[in-house]
Amino acid sequence: MALRDLPRSLTPSARADARLRTIRESLGGKVIAVTGGARGIGFETATQLLAAGAKVAIGDIDEDAVGKAAADLGVEGLHLDVTDPASFEKFLDGVEKAYGPVDVLINNAGIMPVGPFLQYSEALVRRTFDIDTVGVIFGAQAAGRRMSARGRGQILNISSVAGRLPMPGLSIYNAAKAAVIELTEALDAELSPSGVRVSTVMPTFTNTGLITGLSTNKFIATVEPKDVAAQVLWTIARPKVRAAAPRSMAWVHANTLTPQPVKRAVRRMTKLDTIFLTYDEAARGEYSKRIGQ
Repeated sequence: MALRDLPRSLTPSARADARLRTIRESLGGKVIAVTGGARGIGFETATQLLAAGAKVAIGDIDEDAVGKAAADLGVEGLHLDVTDPASFEKFLDGVEKAYGPVDVLINNAGIMPVGPFLQYSEALVRRTFDIDTVGVIFGAQAAGRRMSARGRGQILNISSVAGRLPMPGLSIYNAAKAAVIELTEALDAELSPSGVRVSTVMPTFTNTGLITGLSTNKFIATVEPKDVAAQVLWTIARPKVRAAAPRSMAWVHANTLTPQPVKRAVRRMTKLDTIFLTYDEAARGEYSKRIGQ
């Protein structure tokens, strides 16, 4: 039973219980592979998937981190470089060897550089698009071929509300995530006739390394990885092309229709015109080093 079919007279806790039952019924026993699973949203998603009864494998380019995360969770952990198609194929082969055919691929791996556009190095621009966009493409191709041949499967891409909210200092990330949002819709239209659904979950600013050193405020919604993971699980259980996390951020789709003077005024009021240009470089140092900025 879908959540919308439940009587509205149910209490919030009863509706939450019904949602949890729906997730467990839909995900129990499914083989689900998560990229970028060693930390952050990926790790939390793997944790919740396990609790829902799924068979989970995680991949990450950081072999030490993915080994530790896999040991902590008790799942299969494999090295994965999402920018290399051969590495993706090897990753999926490993998952299939451990658990069987992959039912769901979650393209979660991503990086978020910040700073003035004119100061981005060529290497950082290419690295961002290689991981955040091209890596999603390679993953969707590798999994899509296998799933289409079986006539079933799901691909879920983690994008961002930033793909709908362009901001100073976030230009490269904005562009990379916008591409994922549109890619997802195109792929769902193309692959769904063969039994493969494609969705994207768009988190707002999430309390992970991505926002380290940034000065958020009361106007800028932030969520915990567990909140994003919960939306990921629900989107697998009840597929839709786009889902914001939290759902209250779904208004971002209307941003493309908002007049530019209004956008500029809102950015000034919320400090979104400066937050990604003026940040604590020392606090962000470890993350910046890890992503090559």
